[in-house]
Amino acid sequence: MNLVKFSNQLPSVFDHFFDKDVFDWSSRNFSSTETTLPSVNIKESKDNFVVEVASPGLEKGDFNIELDNDLLTISSEKKVENETNDDERITRREFSYQSFSRSFSLPVIVERDKIKAKYEKGILNIVIPKKEEAKPKPAKIIEIS
Repeated sequence: MNLVKFSNQLPSVFDHFFDKDVFDWSSRNFSSTETTLPSVNIKESKDNFVVEVASPGLEKGDFNIELDNDLLTISSEKKVENETNDDERITRREFSYQSFSRSFSLPVIVERDKIKAKYEKGILNIVIPKKEEAKPKPAKIIEIS
């Protein structure tokens, strides 16, 4: 008596579960230096877009924000070394190196020259204002003559 019946016609969930590299997140969630990429929220209001980058532990001087044509690139590079005194014996030393780069294509409706950034409480906020002609206009009643 068989407890489990396998069908060659349709693949089971278990047949394909381990086919994919479920535990290999390097191409999706990690940068090229094998550090996690910060999470990003993008909000849109009638006046602007706001890009929020979650980056606790960094300082505002660690970021580089570049706008090249319509490509906004946010990057960071930080190297931390643990220092010890001469009278201490080092049994293990670890260096910490973090870097990431995220790029976003901006729509033509934004004011490129008015983009502002602020870093506060572990979140980098980039405000990208919209052009006046892109903002929604209030409803207008047209009179019939």
